[in-house]
Amino acid sequence: MAYSAPTYGNFEVVIGLEVHAQLMTKTKIFCGCSTEFNAPANTNICPVCTGHPGSLPVLNKKAVEFAFTAALATNCKLNLNSVFSRKNYFYPDLPKGYQISQYDKPFCEHGYLDVEVGGTPQKPELAVTKRVGITRIHMEEDAGKSVHGQGFSMVNLNRACTPLIEIVSEPDIRSSEEAGAYLRKLRAILMYIGVCDGNMQEGSFRCDANVSVRQIGATKFGTRAEIKNVNSFRFVEKAIEYEISRQIQVIESGGKVVQETRTYDSGKNITVSMRSKEEAHDYRYFPEPDLITLKVSEAEIERIRKTMPELPEAKRDRYVSEYGIPKYDANVITNSKKFAEFFESVVKVCGEPKIVSIWV
Repeated sequence: MAYSAPTYGNFEVVIGLEVHAQLMTKTKIFCGCSTEFNAPANTNICPVCTGHPGSLPVLNKKAVEFAFTAALATNCKLNLNSVFSRKNYFYPDLPKGYQISQYDKPFCEHGYLDVEVGGTPQKPELAVTKRVGITRIHMEEDAGKSVHGQGFSMVNLNRACTPLIEIVSEPDIRSSEEAGAYLRKLRAILMYIGVCDGNMQEGSFRCDANVSVRQIGATKFGTRAEIKNVNSFRFVEKAIEYEISRQIQVIESGGKVVQETRTYDSGKNITVSMRSKEEAHDYRYFPEPDLITLKVSEAEIERIRKTMPELPEAKRDRYVSEYGIPKYDANVITNSKKFAEFFESVVKVCGEPKIVSIWV
């Protein structure tokens, strides 16, 4: 039987994912401070990234190139003109009181990823391809980090102003399995093209999941809950499964799901309410007055396109045709750029791709 998205009694689930990926620039997006991870607290900072009055941001060209490379790798439509905006909110690790982001005029929109779901090592032929739309990708700066102790909190601003891209999917995902497949493929692509190291433990690649349920056959979306900053594929899948069950239980008991932001407690395998969910108007977006319109030429986009390496899916198909290994094996090997490089180097030495693929 071919794969079909699961249903939950009389309900189906609707999921959209927002992925924050840190770009692998040596310096921050609007200043010259180092992006080194795990440096002593508050050492990689300056008046710009700590929000001192009168300091002015200067856009990092390499961050723009990395962002456009990610857009091309995810089949997005690039906008030659885009605008940075201020997203206003208060939090202790946001010293300016706003985040420089993009809102109504991002640098790219309307992309997609084709992901495979439903296959197994024993029956890979059961896998089907599902297209997940990408609404937009925009550039923004990261916030600092709050470090909580017993009875006190401290703020480390080393991460403030680190360059991010936020990749927003369409609400096309219908199961935790599909969500996991999408995230694994997206992470692999970003690592292959060298724009993100994909380190989920360090927060370089993190996900917010918007989950809602609705009656089967309904066309209107249900009320969504956002699960913030989950940092492993397994936890994303488990958090989504719990949230589906929780929302169905609320509805079936006569209650109403409220729109809110929740966090995932991996120890208890539950999601916990954090705060009510903000809408776009709560952030009072307006164009960033200290940055001019970002303009990129077709020639520059073509230059970036020509520098892109072979992507995981193309590499997988080449392994199947060139080396004659099973598609499942090729998919496992190409999920990791380092695995793929290791596989090819061993094949080059011994000339036995099928034996090497089994061993790897």
